Formats: sequence, C-alpha cells, structure tokens
Amino acid sequence: MGKVAVGAAVACAAALCAAAALVVRIRMRCSGKWARAMAILREFKENCGTPIGKLRQVADAMTVEMHAGLASEGGSKLKMLISCVDNLPSGDEKGLFYALDLGGTNFHVIWVLLGGKDGGVVKQEFEEVSLPPHLMTESSDALFDYIAAALAKFVAMEGEGLHPSPGRQRELGFTFSFPVGQDVVGELTKAMERIGLDMRVSALVNDTIGTLAGGRYYNPDVIAAVILGTGTNAAYVERAYAIPKWHGLLPKSGEMVINMEWGNFRVLLKMAEEADFFGDVGPPKLKIPFILSSAIYICLTPHMSAMHHDASSDLRVVGSKLKDILEIPSTSLKMRKAIVELCDIVATRGARLSAAGIVGILKKLGRDTVKDGEKQKSVVALDGGLYEHYFKFSTCMESALKDLLGEEVSDNVVIEHSNDGSGIGAALLAASHSQYLEVEES
Repeated sequence: MGKVAVGAAVACAAALCAAAALVVRIRMRCSGKWARAMAILREFKENCGTPIGKLRQVADAMTVEMHAGLASEGGSKLKMLISCVDNLPSGDEKGLFYALDLGGTNFHVIWVLLGGKDGGVVKQEFEEVSLPPHLMTESSDALFDYIAAALAKFVAMEGEGLHPSPGRQRELGFTFSFPVGQDVVGELTKAMERIGLDMRVSALVNDTIGTLAGGRYYNPDVIAAVILGTGTNAAYVERAYAIPKWHGLLPKSGEMVINMEWGNFRVLLKMAEEADFFGDVGPPKLKIPFILSSAIYICLTPHMSAMHHDASSDLRVVGSKLKDILEIPSTSLKMRKAIVELCDIVATRGARLSAAGIVGILKKLGRDTVKDGEKQKSVVALDGGLYEHYFKFSTCMESALKDLLGEEVSDNVVIEHSNDGSGIGAALLAASHSQYLEVEES
C-alpha cells in the first residue's frame, strides 16, 4: 500500500482500468490498433519495472525511516509505534487463555489451552460471530455489550476441568486492528462488568503483533511478522536500547515489539518527485494517502489471481472474469493472453516491493549480512490471503528476497506462513503477560 509491502503495486490502482482500456483497444480489427495496444502494454511493463537497484533503494529508504521513527515521534513517515509488548510467548506458558479478534463485520472468540514446556497447544476452540450492521452506527456501549454477551456465551461452554481456580480471573488477549479513537480496553472491561463476566484484558494488540506472537510461540527464531492481505503492515522485535524515544525503564527482556504501521511509508512518492523514479511525470494518485492500500484490494484480489493462474488452453477463466467483472462479452485468445501478462506485471511489482520492505527490516536489525561466518536464522511470520492464496505472488516475492540478500544470507532467512496467527497470538500474549506470571515462576 503506500504500504511498501504491497505498495507493491504502484500502478495497481489503475490496473483494472488499464485492463479494460487494453481490451477495448485490442478489440479493434485494425492491426495498427493491435500494435498500439501492445505498445501500451510494453510501456506499462517498463514503468512498473523493479530492477534490483531500485529495490535496494526502497530497502535502504525503509531502514533510514525506521531509525528516524524510533528516534522521535513524528520524525518519520513510519509511525514505529512502541507496542508495550516486551515479553513474547516462549512456549513455556500454561493454562487456559482467551482471545477476541475484532475486525470488519464479524469477530472471533477463541480459547487456547496451553500445556507448558513441550506441551504446546493442548486444545483450542473457535467461534465466529457476525456483527449486526446497526451496531456499527450505534453507541460504543451497544457494540461492546453485544461483544461481551457473545464472549460470556462462549465462556459458558468451556467445559469441566477448564474453569479457573477460585479467586483467579480469566485472561484475554484483544486483537483490535482499527485506529483507536477511544479506550477500547476500558469499554470492553465495563461491558464485561455489566454482565458479571470476570475477565481481564491482559494484552491489546493488532493483527500483525498477534501474528508475530503466534510465530514466536512455535519458533524462537521469528523476528518479524508481515500481513499481506486486503491490508498490509509489519511488526518486529527491536532491541530496547535502540529506541531513543523510549523514556521508561528498559524491560527485563531487553526487547520491545515495534508496530511499524508501514502503510504510511510513502517513500515511493518522494522518489517519484525527487528522483524521477517512475519517469519524468510521477503517478498523480501516489499523492493520495493510502492510495495503494485500496489499490491492492482492487487489483490483487482472488479475481486477478484466478486469471493469472489460468492454465486452461483457451484461458477460459480469464474470459469469464472479463465478462463478469468488466462486462466484456467476448474476447479472443490473444486478448486473454495480454490480460494474463498484465496480471503478471502488477503481481511481480507488488511481490518484489514486498521483498524490499522485508529486507529493510532485516537491514535495520543487522541481519542482512553474514558476520564472521556466523549463521543466525531469521524467520518472518507471514499471514494474509495475498501470500497464502496467490502462489505466483509468493513465489516471486521469495525469489526477490534471494536476489536482494544473496545466496549465503538468504539461506538463513525463512518465510513461514502463519495461518490465523493474529487470533491465537492474542491468546498467547495474554499468557505471556498474565498477572499471575511472577507468582507461578516463584
């Protein structure tokens, strides 16, 4: 989005429009018109090019902005928010913990039973609850009362042997990935109190930090998490002493999770304006904040993926999508092949810029080189439908990572898919930030 990762498709906003325009031109019978259509496609491909030199520029710019964002509030295009999560799950956590994952028109309630060291996740239960549309426009009390009631109903089904011991509260991790304009923890806590549900919110996180926590629980080498879906963001584990704007006591762990909010990373606009990154005239829409976040949703959708992966001899999936989405009733095979090439151009750009964003994080942590023969494993937990379901996108992204890092370093950088890591991750963070942790350790 301006979001580096999927910022991906700088021209993505115009891709479907370009597809429509291309088809209209292609439909002209004159061979001159076809030649012109192909010239447009070639020009589009050239403008969307991401040679390795430009990708390194993006990665370097990311690292510079990360340093600036950690130095002072408002000092960078990246927010670099201090999450106050300083204790990621270790795998030793034990007990029953809940999670509430609120997003869009529904929310998920989850409980996870943890078995402690070597016990892993013993059991988990999950339920999806739809939010009535009217609650989105009513008072926050009505919304949180509805959520608390659903949570209480879910708790009532936890089963024998899972109830907390007398005097002990249930604990909850709350995933809330919207801009916070109110005290959502306070609102939820009051709603639970109104119905007599004795539960403490132990951790408030967004989906990216939840994914990071879920990844770290299973693999201690996880150092960052990236979301590539209808939205994109990144979070990573920073050394606490490397955060100049942090004025509190250093945490015992020596670490702090940083929520980058890289959706605000608009280095592409700066490069377009100051260095003619996209040619003499920069794309006007780059000046619109968060334009690429909506662009990726429009372009890198299941529809585009389906067309890009169409293996039929006559590209019938492409023809069907053009008919259903763009209302173009009939297309020739060569028209469809041109559309597949267009999909490839956009997806390739997005994937390679995603890789550059990840390399920027690795550079900030000093994990983009091999030092004195030392081989440290760096694992990035990745969630989101774009990475999970768009195979050509994920393959291209991983290839670009190898190109940027070189074979020796890339052998020690691993991308791990973390399915629904945000929900389970919130429960794991409730465990690692439990109010009873010190009592149990003693």
